[in-house]
Amino acid sequence: MHNWEVLRNDLRHLSAATLVVALVLVGVTSAVGAPPMDKNFYLPNAAASKIVSVSQTGTPEAEVIIVTEAVAVKETGPKETVAKFGEVYAWSPTFIAVRREMPTMLTFWNLQPDDEHDFMLAAPEGTVMMHLKLEPLTKTSYIFTFHKDGIFNFYCAVHQPEMNGQILVLPPTSPK
Repeated sequence: MHNWEVLRNDLRHLSAATLVVALVLVGVTSAVGAPPMDKNFYLPNAAASKIVSVSQTGTPEAEVIIVTEAVAVKETGPKETVAKFGEVYAWSPTFIAVRREMPTMLTFWNLQPDDEHDFMLAAPEGTVMMHLKLEPLTKTSYIFTFHKDGIFNFYCAVHQPEMNGQILVLPPTSPK
């Protein structure tokens, strides 16, 4: 098994633990980086912006659309699955690769008419850097510019443990 595969398998096992740390840190970091409208949702503060800059304006060099998917919901079943596991949602895609210093627009489509989701982004060491609210039937876009290589986990804190994913930040392409 390659080192990358070992690391990825290790991260899958740590996702639940990382989420617990992330949920604890939401209360600590939200007061620092919160937008005025709601202290529970915020963009990266000054310290986190050294790792990733996030803006609603600018000129992206790439775009990724991330949709919420209803895997099993009360309205459409299967009833046995919903009874045993509750409603199950997922992100699509769950894995994204971007280049460091390349402005990339992430557009979140919450396709559910009656379910709110959120988006939490954690740094490679597990610190939560941002937390967005994704209202039902909305598109929300932000331009992300990562300034550090590594694997960044993202979550919907409302629908854990299944609704999570990873952003792999690669070094910039070498000039030709």
